[in-house]
Amino acid sequence: MTYQDDAVVIDDDVFEIIKEAFKSEVRTGDSKYREELFLQTKDYFVKTDDGSYSIKSRLINNKVETLHTQSGAISESFKKFIAPLKLDYNEDIAILDICAGLGYNSSAAIFDFLKHTDNTTNLKIDMVEISPETLAAGMIVPSPIAEHDIVKKAIESQLILSGFASLNLEKTSIPENININVFIEDARLTVQSLPDNTYDAIFLDPFSQTMAPELFSCDLFREFNRLIRDDGIVTTYTSSAPVRGGFLEAGFHIGEGPVFGRFQGGTIASLNPDVLLKSLNINDERRVALSDVGVPFRDITLNSSSKEIVDKRNEERTLKRHHSLISSAVKTPIFLGEDMDDEPLKRRVERNLAKVNISGVKSEEAYYIIDAQNDYSEKSTYEHNSRDRILEMNKRLNDVIEGRF
Repeated sequence: MTYQDDAVVIDDDVFEIIKEAFKSEVRTGDSKYREELFLQTKDYFVKTDDGSYSIKSRLINNKVETLHTQSGAISESFKKFIAPLKLDYNEDIAILDICAGLGYNSSAAIFDFLKHTDNTTNLKIDMVEISPETLAAGMIVPSPIAEHDIVKKAIESQLILSGFASLNLEKTSIPENININVFIEDARLTVQSLPDNTYDAIFLDPFSQTMAPELFSCDLFREFNRLIRDDGIVTTYTSSAPVRGGFLEAGFHIGEGPVFGRFQGGTIASLNPDVLLKSLNINDERRVALSDVGVPFRDITLNSSSKEIVDKRNEERTLKRHHSLISSAVKTPIFLGEDMDDEPLKRRVERNLAKVNISGVKSEEAYYIIDAQNDYSEKSTYEHNSRDRILEMNKRLNDVIEGRF
């Protein structure tokens, strides 16, 4: 199995149906194979609460999920990927859409651009998706908004160019001030070919860090650092500690994104803390700064397998746990400075703390470490932001471990 095959997320059966239908289109030149495809595969799509469709994943960890939240597939694009942006539509805009999937995030970006532009500025979107079958699924699904038809046209053109499709069936024209490029390849290859300081926004929308840790590595994020403009924003749905730790190591400021369809907001990252919606909450800052759960995914060569990346992170966590970082067990760092009535839990927490020279949850060492959060503000600014607090807490933890406190 190739990396491309392994990286495909959509249901195996619908994957094969779509693949065979487009092979038949190319072989016969008959439009019926594509025109009948949604009805043939409708059971693999799920209508979400806002009326837009998502698609079922293949079996992952013994369960099938959808690519979007049930709360609304297209609504998720607007809430999580468009709402955090602070774009100046008086200037030309460039967006990189990684794991473009069914094309909803790019469609939402086009909607927002057309709503705010007077046609004197331009929008460039570079869509990256490793699976032509997933892009083809985006072509056959009913469009949730009119702008999705624009994206469908761009996808169709690239699928024809690549030989996956053969017929121009999409009737919508792409506006002259919108340029959409579709890359059907591993995003890690794509980003290395793109020019510095190009993008106002990067959408990062892999299915999950479990499925694709290679798309959440600090090494890929270093490429983002090179590609993003100074006030640009990276948006992703996940609140995962290793992802946030990876952004920090790659030089980004990080904050919490909007909450939609989940209990917690995603992550937004920028080189400029002033453009973030809000800081991480106090407990999330501590977990990233102080515990082994914040150890990022690493992919130095940008071509490692998912297993290699996960195994490497697990090894690093083991090496750093109780040595340079606090154990993540029972979320130990969040209890620093806190009263604890649960005695069994307190004993477990303090055993973890003792292994890194912290004598108790309300010890001098504990207060020294979390003193870095005394200036905590939900508002993210150059003077007060999650990045600076996290780095300072990590430094203080190492002061304690190395006996400098």
